[in-house]
Amino acid sequence: MRVHLKTLGCRLNEAEIESWANDFGAQGHLIVQENDAPDALVINTCAVTQSAVRKSRQLIRKTHASNPKAKLIISGCYATLNADESTALQGVDLVVNNQQKDQLVALTLEHTNELAMPTMATEPNEVALFARGRQRAFIKVQDGCRYRCSFCIVTIARGEEKSRNIKEIIDEVNAVNAQGVNEIIITGVHLGGYGSDIDSDLLNLITALLEQTNVPRIRMGSLEPWDLPIGFFKLFKNPRLMPHLHLPIQSGSDTVLKRMSRRCKTDEFRSLVKAAREAVPGINITSDIIVGFPGESETEWQETLDFVDEINFADLHIFSYSKREGTKAASMPEQVDTVYKKNRSKALHQITAKARHALMTSFIGSHCDVLWEDVNSIDDDGRSVVMGYTPNYLRVKTITSHPAAICNQIKACRLESIDNGVMVARCD
Repeated sequence: MRVHLKTLGCRLNEAEIESWANDFGAQGHLIVQENDAPDALVINTCAVTQSAVRKSRQLIRKTHASNPKAKLIISGCYATLNADESTALQGVDLVVNNQQKDQLVALTLEHTNELAMPTMATEPNEVALFARGRQRAFIKVQDGCRYRCSFCIVTIARGEEKSRNIKEIIDEVNAVNAQGVNEIIITGVHLGGYGSDIDSDLLNLITALLEQTNVPRIRMGSLEPWDLPIGFFKLFKNPRLMPHLHLPIQSGSDTVLKRMSRRCKTDEFRSLVKAAREAVPGINITSDIIVGFPGESETEWQETLDFVDEINFADLHIFSYSKREGTKAASMPEQVDTVYKKNRSKALHQITAKARHALMTSFIGSHCDVLWEDVNSIDDDGRSVVMGYTPNYLRVKTITSHPAAICNQIKACRLESIDNGVMVARCD
């Protein structure tokens, strides 16, 4: 059977479709592109905002229209929270809710009654990730969240926390590394809560990954600021653990954070960032901010602006608050007008762009190892523009006449300049 997979939303969704790709491949089925006449289409949907819900519906309709004869299977947060609506969408053959995600491949094969000999009868799992154009792998280590931030629909959609055992994770990492993947990103709905249900924790997991795998680069997905265990920063003494932390604060105002039911105050976050930067030279700290949360006053908004300016985040994911029925925040008074949200988002983007440029400037002239991806474009002289990332997750490009020598390779380079928000490097 020929299978094409799509996803919207978070890194956890990315990790899940990579796992499905491997599982389909392990059973002898072929992962293909959308225009390669797939027999089955699998979409992992998102519902973090109303915009994500709308995009999920649009993607389902568009995907069915492109391949009307293919079986269409949908999963993810939109499909879980809106099961009846999802089932009723034209072309949808099967809805697999979040609680059934581990069984998605089996359910898909059962539903499609695929009895023919698998296309890939030998070496069934041959580079399933690269068939989807990926040079790194997202590894899902846990699902669900025990906290209930007042704005978050995802914790409702994903359910209670459930961690994978360390041996299973190690085996997966070693398997993708054997396929040629040089970087993994461990991810989960509540990554910092890893192990809470199996008498373990994130420190144990990362220690095991560093000791029992050889994958050159290990990154972490989003971590709640209050979750970092004692001794966490000592892990970064191992150069395989990349010096980048995404710590979502969501607001720079303590009164807004209280209404959000967040478990971290701004002073605690300041102390955490200070400790990280002292312990891990060159670490890149990025974050999330929600603008226009219900009741956000001009004073509270100015507190957020000042806080973001003070911390000097290298990058921010900036979200306009989206009312999600079923959450506590949806019924809060003083919902903020869309015009204010747009203006506040614009102001934050300006501050962040300035901080990011300053950080990049500080690295000009330095040397580092870059994981190069594939050819992004061809310049006017016929040379290849190849993109990659520094250890601390700065986007980099280089121009080469020999792209095959660096693609999916970690190469030493010199950071020489900045071009349109991307660092320009020369490979040694």
